[in-house]
Amino acid sequence: MKKHLVRVYPSKEKLPRENQLAWKMAEVASDKVKINEKVTDMVINRIIDNASVAIAAINRHPVASARAMAIAHPRANGATVFGMPNDQRFDCEWTAWANGTAVRELDFHDTFLAADYSHPGDNIPPMLAVAQQTGKSGADLLRGIVTGYELHVNLVKGICLHKHKKDHIAHLCPATAGGIGTMLGLSTETIYQAIQQAVHVSFTTRQSRKGEISSWKAYAPAHSGKLAIEAVDRVMRGEGAPSPIYEGEDSVIAYMLDGKDGKYEVPLPGPGEEKLAILETYTKEHSAEYQSQALIDLACRMRTKIKNFDDIKEIVIHTSHHTHYVIGTGAGDPQKMDPNSSRETLDHSIMYIFAVALQDGKWHHLHSYAPERAQRPETVRLWHKVRTLEAPQWTEWYHDPDPNKKRFGGTVEIIMNNGETLIDELGVANAHPAGARPFKRDDYIRKFDTLTEGAITKDERNRFISLVQRLPEITAAELLQLNVQLPLATLINNHRDTKGIF
Repeated sequence: MKKHLVRVYPSKEKLPRENQLAWKMAEVASDKVKINEKVTDMVINRIIDNASVAIAAINRHPVASARAMAIAHPRANGATVFGMPNDQRFDCEWTAWANGTAVRELDFHDTFLAADYSHPGDNIPPMLAVAQQTGKSGADLLRGIVTGYELHVNLVKGICLHKHKKDHIAHLCPATAGGIGTMLGLSTETIYQAIQQAVHVSFTTRQSRKGEISSWKAYAPAHSGKLAIEAVDRVMRGEGAPSPIYEGEDSVIAYMLDGKDGKYEVPLPGPGEEKLAILETYTKEHSAEYQSQALIDLACRMRTKIKNFDDIKEIVIHTSHHTHYVIGTGAGDPQKMDPNSSRETLDHSIMYIFAVALQDGKWHHLHSYAPERAQRPETVRLWHKVRTLEAPQWTEWYHDPDPNKKRFGGTVEIIMNNGETLIDELGVANAHPAGARPFKRDDYIRKFDTLTEGAITKDERNRFISLVQRLPEITAAELLQLNVQLPLATLINNHRDTKGIF
């Protein structure tokens, strides 16, 4: 890996494109390196994972709305929409919108945390949609996904968006554009322009994940996928982009990030170097913000030592800066303590999550967020006794550049009314690669079976699982079948309606 210094250059100090970050990313995307066997296996795992969480969310309102919008854009040689029959095809841009929303809705797929946040699995829906519409094979899709993960993970390592309250799709969109470029076999020049367009149009604020969090949290990465597809389409027609997008005098760094004196180091593989970044990412065993994964496991462990939850005086979670300020009391969001808050807000409240996991000894993607669960009086009492504190050591662990040393959990003090204190800590979730029970292929399939139970037939389950595990050999015709179908009558918004503009 080579670290690339990224800074702002005044217009009079012309920066050759070969020295620009977007060009370096495009070089990675156009480098036809051999794909590691472990990387191939992990891509298959993540396609299974995405399908699992998408089907579990298939009839939730935001997903059903996105599907209705996609259905309004039929295309004979288009792509398939999660849940819909494989012989019904839709424009790839809108398929990416529908499928991306389904994957993101439950906040239950993969993650990578470093200088910023990311859900690299959000790269998959737009790439799969484009692959289906353009007649690409499973091997082509594989190469594209590997590039998307590589670019996404390394941007997250090098550039913090959250510091300036910018949403993390600003790293997702250029990664997706680069991955599509790899998949389509585009030139370095074309991918370079697509990446710059993608960066330019994808900078938004983090208000989508602050305060009264709405369904836009699920829509944001799906919108990013649409933007990436449009960016690639434009440059394939010969259009250019604002340049240099990262380093220019009026660039995103100059006016949206660290400013004209800002400097970043972004690592990227060199020519001929394997793209392994996907192996540094990790999925979720629990449907909640990633920083809560280890703390859910810890709550389930600590509950065995508590006889009566009303005996608890206070719970203090000592954790990282990110956890404290994003999903903890450091965020200053009263909604995170409100029993009437939306699922999206409760998903970003470690106070609520820890209280429920402590009481129940488990976490469920539906039941743990149900209004009647959130409003249970004994839960509200316990929930309001939880607070977080930033601990410098946990912040240091969170940002450790060595993926084997990163820790995302915390130390928890449960202080009882009688003065007794229970203290325990957990650095990584059980399902993390360094955790007590790292997720393997069987775990991803078990997650798929759990989340799709009762929604799909056994034959459909077996067909999809068998097909996806042959990804490198899948033909273009077979790739059109890489979709999970539900009985049509069970789908909300399963046909074109007249509710919206489309």
